[in-house]
Amino acid sequence: MDSTAQLKLIVGLGNPGLRYALTRHNAGWQVADLLLHHASPPAVKSLWQPDNGELFWLTLNQSPCLLLKPLTYMNLSGEAVAPTMRHFQLSPREMLVVSDDLDLPEGRLRLKAKGSSGGHRGLASIIQCLQAEDFPRLRVGIGRPQPSSGTPIVDWVLAHWVSAEDSPASEALRKAAEIVRLVASGPFETAVRIASQG
Repeated sequence: MDSTAQLKLIVGLGNPGLRYALTRHNAGWQVADLLLHHASPPAVKSLWQPDNGELFWLTLNQSPCLLLKPLTYMNLSGEAVAPTMRHFQLSPREMLVVSDDLDLPEGRLRLKAKGSSGGHRGLASIIQCLQAEDFPRLRVGIGRPQPSSGTPIVDWVLAHWVSAEDSPASEALRKAAEIVRLVASGPFETAVRIASQG
């Protein structure tokens, strides 16, 4: 995100349903829920809704902003993002996508202005549907299972990790929500630096 682009859409990636609510793979949804819960004034549902997502209006940095939770399941996230972008005539640089990341240590954050999917299927779906990679993304590290554990990756990402309000995972999610607010207030480089700390 450059200095001329204002944040207008936040996308939290995850899978719908109580079964997935507290899983590592739903880190993006969990950050979105924190933003919605603490929005002031309270967030409201958008009058226009994509067929396969939940869309809200909230205020960040005293400016209205959209927040989208795709309901497509992770691998088809772009099918909710693309129509939302078209309806509101947004450019990729005006969107911030929040997702989990296996290749970051648990609790670490990484904010980038653009890039590849890094193997994340939700990001890959958005890139494919938009035919663009130049959108900001905030990755929340969930780490990988120890090789000696024998835990398959799919079991790892779909296992619960938010077990307590004061858990390291919960702290990472709170910090990620604060980074989103920093992106809204700018400059982007400041948010990148703070996200990389700790």
